[in-house]
Amino acid sequence: MPAMKSPCLLLLCALAAQPVFAQTQGTPPADHDSQELAAWFQSTWVVQRKSALNSPYSGPNSLIADQERSYTFTNTAYLGARPWQGGEVYLNVESAQGQSFSGGLVGLGAFTNGELVRGNGTNPTIYRQRVFLRQTWNQGGGSEYQESEANQLAGNVDKNRFVLTVGNFSVLDIFDDNAYAKDPRTQFLNFSFMSYPAFDYAADARGYSWGFAGEWYLNDWVLRFGRMTGPKEPNGLPGDYNIGKHYGDQMELEHAHTLGGQPGKVRLLAWRNRAKLARFDDALASFNANPGADPQAILRVRNGEQIKYGLGVNAEQAVNDSLGVFMRAMKADGHTETYAFVEADASVSFGASLKGTAWGRGQDTVGFGLARNMLSKDRRNYLAAGGVSFFIGDGALNYRAEDAVEIYYNWNVVKHLWLTADYQHIRNPGYNADRGPVNVVGMRMHAEF
Repeated sequence: MPAMKSPCLLLLCALAAQPVFAQTQGTPPADHDSQELAAWFQSTWVVQRKSALNSPYSGPNSLIADQERSYTFTNTAYLGARPWQGGEVYLNVESAQGQSFSGGLVGLGAFTNGELVRGNGTNPTIYRQRVFLRQTWNQGGGSEYQESEANQLAGNVDKNRFVLTVGNFSVLDIFDDNAYAKDPRTQFLNFSFMSYPAFDYAADARGYSWGFAGEWYLNDWVLRFGRMTGPKEPNGLPGDYNIGKHYGDQMELEHAHTLGGQPGKVRLLAWRNRAKLARFDDALASFNANPGADPQAILRVRNGEQIKYGLGVNAEQAVNDSLGVFMRAMKADGHTETYAFVEADASVSFGASLKGTAWGRGQDTVGFGLARNMLSKDRRNYLAAGGVSFFIGDGALNYRAEDAVEIYYNWNVVKHLWLTADYQHIRNPGYNADRGPVNVVGMRMHAEF
């Protein structure tokens, strides 16, 4: 793949340009005055190799049985400004390219690389990633300092405050945060640890949408709520901007606590989508009534508005200054097809993140995670009959939950540059006990400043 030769050179060029770029970004004054203007940059290259897997049969959306390679390469520029008191505006521009396994994002319940949703094509695509306004109303309770980072200007805010975000951004920018399992550019690669796989949040094919989100911070509590647009067609790129008719709503309650002298957080998330979606019982009936027709029967019955909903819990807990643990669990109703991203109706994951302080590498991180993704009875019946969904469909189904193990070591080579070795073992790919298991080894190079 010739396109894979360029990332190393581009990352080195970006690092060489860092001193100039840092002058643009600026360093917040020692007295913690507000940062008025800033710029940030990131570049991430991921390459993965999949082992051959047992495959007595396959269908249109099966993971290919042979060995394969996959890669992604993304570059993002973040710009932020503070035009008035409490107000911030941000613009992100990104280029993305990549090649997934099996010619598309098919054959697995959860993608082996969360970056694959940014783009699947060997030619770089440049697009506006985010453009949004954030307004903060401070309400007392003491002050806390926010460090400068991508899409966050340095400055003081009140501990009690209300924050409104409006524009084009990702649901995951606001909801379902986790200190140890969130970002495939620096932490776990598998989508199972990036968010809840069963969280069918409204987004276009790249993971972004238009809408608003409110956050009310009060002492140790945070209440978040928001409404976002979804795609015109499930898993599509064009957006449906009729936000009064088709949308994704979410509400999250977060509580911060101290356990054994160490910080932790627990979050409860509820979501509800309204969109033109196919029901699996209707798709199964159409499949059985039309033998020999296109097995992707969900396309024939996508003819009315449906409601889809779910509930999940997310927890993180520091054990000491180096070790932290996390878990997520979610259950969705499972009656309708996937609105955006992965195919799962229930999911649970947990794991740990350990800094390398004990061996003199405090900027390094070791991560270990276990995940299980599951399907509803309605979706299983459709797939077992030979139906094909958007990302999975082996022509038959001997159902088992899809299990994933991931281990990574993130090595801080020099300031602003990290190299990661990653290993994943996945049982029952596509929820099919007749196929697999599959092993995936990967390497990631990430630069940011």
